[in-house]
Amino acid sequence: MFDKILVADRGEIALRVIRTCKELGIRTVAVYSEADAHSLHVHLADEDVCIGPPPGELSYRNFANIISAAELTNADAVHPGYGPLAENADFAELCESCAIEFIGPSVDSLRQMGDKAVARHTMQAAGVPVIPGSEEEVKSLDQALEWAGRIGYPLRVKAAAGGGGRGMRVVRSPQELPEAWQMARLEARNAFADDALYLERSIERARHIEIQVLGDGSSGIVYLGERECSIQRRHQKLLEESPSPAVDDDLRRRLGDAAVAAASSINYRSAGTVEFLVDENREHYFLEMNTRIQVEHPVTEAVCGLDLIAEQIRIAGGEALGYDQSDIKLTGHAMECRINAEDPETNFTPSAGTISALHFPGGPSVRIDSHIYQGYAVPPYYDSLLAKIITIGSDRAQSIARMRRVLAEITIEGVATTVSFHRALLQDSNFIAGRFDTDFVSRTDLDNTATE
Repeated sequence: MFDKILVADRGEIALRVIRTCKELGIRTVAVYSEADAHSLHVHLADEDVCIGPPPGELSYRNFANIISAAELTNADAVHPGYGPLAENADFAELCESCAIEFIGPSVDSLRQMGDKAVARHTMQAAGVPVIPGSEEEVKSLDQALEWAGRIGYPLRVKAAAGGGGRGMRVVRSPQELPEAWQMARLEARNAFADDALYLERSIERARHIEIQVLGDGSSGIVYLGERECSIQRRHQKLLEESPSPAVDDDLRRRLGDAAVAAASSINYRSAGTVEFLVDENREHYFLEMNTRIQVEHPVTEAVCGLDLIAEQIRIAGGEALGYDQSDIKLTGHAMECRINAEDPETNFTPSAGTISALHFPGGPSVRIDSHIYQGYAVPPYYDSLLAKIITIGSDRAQSIARMRRVLAEITIEGVATTVSFHRALLQDSNFIAGRFDTDFVSRTDLDNTATE
């Protein structure tokens, strides 16, 4: 096991990693930009190092500064959270060359899954169903138009190095493709410093279902059930739950088997997530593999009883899983609402400012993952996530009832938040009945609601 881990991320996930390290008896180092000097993860770590001014490329994406901080503090491992370094093969390789353990997958796995076009080929070779699309990077608009003619409309233009909906555009006709192509390239270049694109068919009325996997790189890979991630706005997840109301035992087994095949094909080590689209005929297609811990990992922890951060650390330290698929038991239902500093009344515009009043409710089977406190200044430079509210019930109805109660009690003043959106969502009859897909929010008034 490690003596000291540097946490190379910020916000709630940095705090999450630090807390598990404390429980494991491992000392921690927080790194922070000048804008995050008063962040909670800085106060709770054993040591802290400022790594630069607010822009990400000068701080949280600055390889040299982070490695220097690790060497200065004698950290023997780096946990990248789920931030900009978590799936960066070059950073993982640099850690390896400096004899610092990267708590995550191997460099080879990161490279194979980091390029979405390469990932498609890898999954096809492993027998995992993939969405019909271009078989290589599409390097010009002329090539894009040619591929679109083969694939058919609607289709998606996607960043090869992408994730989280960035660098992605839905195209419904040839006339829309030139603008979508240019916009996706620009967004991909800005987000990932890589403007490579590919095309794939757009699966309509689909569910976004993901499977959590754990692998130790040698003796075992298991899956930990599914997460329902279809409640999205502009490809950004807003609410997740486990299990999915649309997945029965047969589909769960098929998805799990496909996820294990995907992970096995790259000899996967660490926690990871294999994401699928499931169509109206209950056929599933590989979407991508996130080779990191996910924002929504708490709902899986709630139903399977494992600490996924602790598992990541154990595996990186060379331990075998110590259990197999027959040992994984899923119990109850968990739901997570992402509370962002965004204003639903103004098209979800990001909101910065100082938290002037704060109350997080408690009660049975309620978990709050958050880095904010009364007096905390929400910076304008980073992701708008303020808190994750997780409720756990014996079934979905109880989980929803608890979430409604928590959302009715919560107080966050000083910045606009998405609490009102979630209150409206949990009153929607179609959501309650489990009748939704990835376009559900955009098809309803929920996309612009702020109803209290």
